[in-house]
Amino acid sequence: MRVVYVSTLTEGGPVSHLLNLAPRVAQAGASVRILCGSPEVAGRARALGLDAESLPLRSRLDVGSAARLWPRLRGADIVHTQDRRALLLCGAVARTAIGAAVVHTYHGLPEQLVGLPGRPDARPNGPALRAGVRLHGHLRFEAVLVRLATVVVPSRALAEFLVSRGFPARLMHVVPSRIDVRRTEPGPAQRPVRLATAARLESHKGIDVLIDACTRLNGVGPVHLDIYGDGSQRRELERRAAAAALDVTFHGNVSDVRGRLLSADIFVLPSRGENLPITILEAMSVGLPVVATRVGGIPELVDDGVTGRLVEPDDVQGLAEALWSLVGDPQHRAALGRAGAARVAARFDANEAGPEMVRLYEQLCASST
Repeated sequence: MRVVYVSTLTEGGPVSHLLNLAPRVAQAGASVRILCGSPEVAGRARALGLDAESLPLRSRLDVGSAARLWPRLRGADIVHTQDRRALLLCGAVARTAIGAAVVHTYHGLPEQLVGLPGRPDARPNGPALRAGVRLHGHLRFEAVLVRLATVVVPSRALAEFLVSRGFPARLMHVVPSRIDVRRTEPGPAQRPVRLATAARLESHKGIDVLIDACTRLNGVGPVHLDIYGDGSQRRELERRAAAAALDVTFHGNVSDVRGRLLSADIFVLPSRGENLPITILEAMSVGLPVVATRVGGIPELVDDGVTGRLVEPDDVQGLAEALWSLVGDPQHRAALGRAGAARVAARFDANEAGPEMVRLYEQLCASST
């Protein structure tokens, strides 16, 4: 079976997901090739022993670059797109001209809509007109577009939301992201206690809420905050942290987030909306307790009081109290971290990722035949 992955993205959770999945699909017996969005991602894929080539698609209208990519799809039994741009520019060609079965992983929603899955009372973010266009126009278009493919979603919350918005349930498969456990025992407690987050620095990730919560930790002990990631809000967040005199380091984008998390004590993700965040799996896989928001697929990962703490989005005081309860109690942190690593091993084991996906590919190939 020949599988070609197409990703136009250059960073973030979908890239981490692809680089976790593709080697395991190859180990499960498939011939794998990756067409990716940058030389850096291609280099990381080749370092994993994969056939990878950088063929960037700059926008949804970049038909010229897509036409240069299409010949690389020849011979594929499965074309698996990893973002909507890849599906839009390659899905129809893969299905009609190449004759491949198309699989599309739906990693997440536009920023205005990320807070809706799993929260029936939530409303879109941002200006009403733009949010309305996203909800009633963008999603309607995507509900039609995904009919080119079998759709893989990592969380039940997102699958249920998409079906409620007109996506065909018969094409939907919930296949969670998976990861290997790197450490079952938390590392030694740091002094100061090190909080870490990894996210695009955009509004829906709620890093402003985390900074405000950290200003309320005075008296619990010295705390340092490490922020991994970049985005349009970085300067404003840096200004906010400096005004509060927080001990914080903005690291920007880094290639090995999980390696950096080995030196953390607590992982925090205060998002206003999520699907099934790879960063939480990365944190749990190195034995870190997780403090996160009760949105999207996060409750499918984090058991409140067992592997971490869950709070409501935009609840600065609630987030501060959850952090307070862990910063001053290293034994409790360690217990939650051990439980998180055990949960990953039991329910999100990377060894299952390749066979699980190959079984789906085989079903699609048999069906198309």
